[in-house]
Amino acid sequence: MSTEPDDETVVTTAAEAAEGFILSRFANSAITDLDITVTFEDGVLDLDIYLNTVDDAEADPEAVADAAIDAAEDAVDELFE
Repeated sequence: MSTEPDDETVVTTAAEAAEGFILSRFANSAITDLDITVTFEDGVLDLDIYLNTVDDAEADPEAVADAAIDAAEDAVDELFE
């Protein structure tokens, strides 16, 4: 019998997955501002990522933020499997 994860576990898992993904794409020195907001209420996961990087960053910050959201959602989905 499996039990569903509590809300805190879901939020922590999503935040760590998003941050880990972003840090795998950018050096810390390339990130000038990063804010990850995660909520999980009534079975709904909401993620908001603000990512600002230096002008000459190797990747597009918007695309990386979008992919980080996908990574976070995938990590949360694995909790419920």
